[in-house]
Amino acid sequence: MEYIGYFASILIGVALGLIGGGGSILTVPVLVYLMAIEPVVATSYSLFIVGLTSGVGSVGYFKKGLVNIKTAIVFGIPSIIAVFTTRALIVPAIPKEVFSIGDFVVTKSILMMLLFAILMIVASYSMIKKDKKTNVAEKEEEQKFNYPLIVIEGAIVGILTGLVGAGGGFLIIPALVILSKLPMKEAVGTSLVIIAAKSLIGFFGEGGETATDWQFLFTISAFAIVGIFIGTVLSKKIDGAKLKPAFGWFVLVMGIYIITKELFFPN
Repeated sequence: MEYIGYFASILIGVALGLIGGGGSILTVPVLVYLMAIEPVVATSYSLFIVGLTSGVGSVGYFKKGLVNIKTAIVFGIPSIIAVFTTRALIVPAIPKEVFSIGDFVVTKSILMMLLFAILMIVASYSMIKKDKKTNVAEKEEEQKFNYPLIVIEGAIVGILTGLVGAGGGFLIIPALVILSKLPMKEAVGTSLVIIAAKSLIGFFGEGGETATDWQFLFTISAFAIVGIFIGTVLSKKIDGAKLKPAFGWFVLVMGIYIITKELFFPN
């Protein structure tokens, strides 16, 4: 299972490089179900892996001038504050046994995985549906900031990232396209920078309940980074937009599987 986990880590990077996001949503399931990492620790490790991988992935976009620094700052600051606060204060405050229904006890770990599964289902919908609005932003438009909505969206994405350890690119990219009028490719590059910053800051803002296995983290991250380079090369030959719905259906199935397993087969 461990070797399958390393292979899956490569696929996470491939998805990130090929379709510009969504791959990170698989990081926690890979860590929990293939690497046998405890769910709460997995959300923490995911922040590091997603942050480092996204940072490496953003380099190419920087070189092509496809990162909007002003947008990254406006969206990123509330997101970073939210993810840091969530990891430092909210996650440690969640009790080990949240509530019970009859004999079934919803533990902190089960709650984390259920929240993650719900996020996966929401993410799958955004990947499967055809978004007509994003096509409008391919044209050159004067950039306008809807500051209140951007701040709110940034904070919401930060809280979700802090709770479940996902990058949230599927939420960030449409927000940048619609609220900041960024062209799609620039939105992807800017999103990677935002994800890298908030994920790494969220990881290092942890209370540190358990010792970090740095060797394991860097190994998994290295496989994911290899995947990003593979995905980037493939993106020149394959239209990532056409693969996105298929990947969305896969994420949907995974989300339903996690809910079923955690509710009916928790052990």
